Amino acid sequence: MDRSSGVLMPLSSLPSPYGIGTMGKSAYEFVDFLSAASQRYWQLLPLVPTSEGDSPYSSFSTFAGNPYFIDLDMLVKDKLLRQKEIDAYSWGSDPEKVDYGKMYGQRPALLHIAFHRGSEKLAGEVSAFREANRWVENYSLYMALKAHFDMLPWTRWPEEDIRLRRPEAVARWSETLREEIEYHVFVQFLFFRQWSKLRDYAHKKGVQFIGDIPIYVALDSADVWSEPRFFQLDEKNVPKAVAGVPPDPFTADGQLWGNPLYNWDEMERDGFGWWIRRVEGAQKLYDVIRIDHFRGFESYWSVPFGEKTAKNGTWLPGPGMKLVGVLTSWFHDLGFIAEDLGYVTEGVRKLVQDSGMPGMKILEFAFDAHGDSDYLPHCISYNSVCYLGTHDNDTVMGWLKSTGKRDRDFAARYMHITEDEGWCWGMIRTGMMTAADLFVMQMQDLLELGSDARMNTPGIPSGNWRWRMLPGAADKELAKKLKLYTKTYRRG
Repeated sequence: MDRSSGVLMPLSSLPSPYGIGTMGKSAYEFVDFLSAASQRYWQLLPLVPTSEGDSPYSSFSTFAGNPYFIDLDMLVKDKLLRQKEIDAYSWGSDPEKVDYGKMYGQRPALLHIAFHRGSEKLAGEVSAFREANRWVENYSLYMALKAHFDMLPWTRWPEEDIRLRRPEAVARWSETLREEIEYHVFVQFLFFRQWSKLRDYAHKKGVQFIGDIPIYVALDSADVWSEPRFFQLDEKNVPKAVAGVPPDPFTADGQLWGNPLYNWDEMERDGFGWWIRRVEGAQKLYDVIRIDHFRGFESYWSVPFGEKTAKNGTWLPGPGMKLVGVLTSWFHDLGFIAEDLGYVTEGVRKLVQDSGMPGMKILEFAFDAHGDSDYLPHCISYNSVCYLGTHDNDTVMGWLKSTGKRDRDFAARYMHITEDEGWCWGMIRTGMMTAADLFVMQMQDLLELGSDARMNTPGIPSGNWRWRMLPGAADKELAKKLKLYTKTYRRG
């Protein structure tokens, strides 16, 4: 990875007239902004469908695209929707927040119209998409079944035959729900058609995409339902143990994520084919992949199923270089970033080093006046990615308010923060100066926004993932200013 910089901006946070960011006009304008500002990378949150809680890190499929991101204006141009059909709905009154309730209640109705209007006309293209994306069959059957069973998780479907995915039940339900299955295939075709056009445009502008792969997938997903042998489940497909992280000074009970754990022995016997397919799917979206919770490949926290907290777990060995080596050798033309934050041991450090992947350094974690941090800018070396903060951190302005005076004074001295430049741009300058190959800043910090613009607060189950940028905020003056910083420190 050459010396460069980029911006972390969720697709959902783009402005649009229909309640959420999409792959339409605003996405193309944001690519133009990045190009004008000499930014080489646009980092996104996962583009997958979201489930209860609206988190892109908990999805019904690790392969599918989020139908909310399909641009409605483009469907009008394609003669799959009419403007009056879109205008019949209200998309929310707050342009700075996504109203997921409206998305859930209204987007499918419009996409069903597009399906009925376009499925026959586009049958050949849809068939070719289907052939090239075999995962879409399991996903579409799964979503059709969920709709039939009132969106219950598959573990609570009332019919055991299809819950356990017995072949005769799959054949019967595939016929019974044929039209709804065809609808979900069509929606995925629309998503990937629009994404392919946007990605081609970005590449022509010199902008590449960084995307996340969460290490775990949701229990309520087509991934676990369709291939249960790769997960730690019993004969009834009930989890034996689930994922989390142990207690620390900030969380007395630890974090109980609840994701099913992988059956690593079975995955290894299969040549890690499941992971190869997963990364192949992500490669259709991104140019660089950030593996979330990379430390879980070295060892993982296993909590017995049914526990109410993560306290009573235990560390178990992960696949280590046996898997990581397969991925890096198989996908030699794909960039990787190891998210090595959290509880990092010598074993985790060695795995990151052996992998050759750049690790992450967070400036918001650096300035502890009581001790030395590995994240202090003078400690940041090559083959690393420096962030101001991630989607799980506060904005710079929010961080500043919650930081103690001694740490804040130390940070101000270290970075030579001045009133004229301000904290956000002073930290951007500091990150630009580091030796890290790549520097990434949140869009909220370029706009100098406070905690109201924070994307996610871990451990808080509601109110996250909602922030949106106002129209016109990413303007020419901002691009010009960012370009100056970028060129000064030879990142553009």
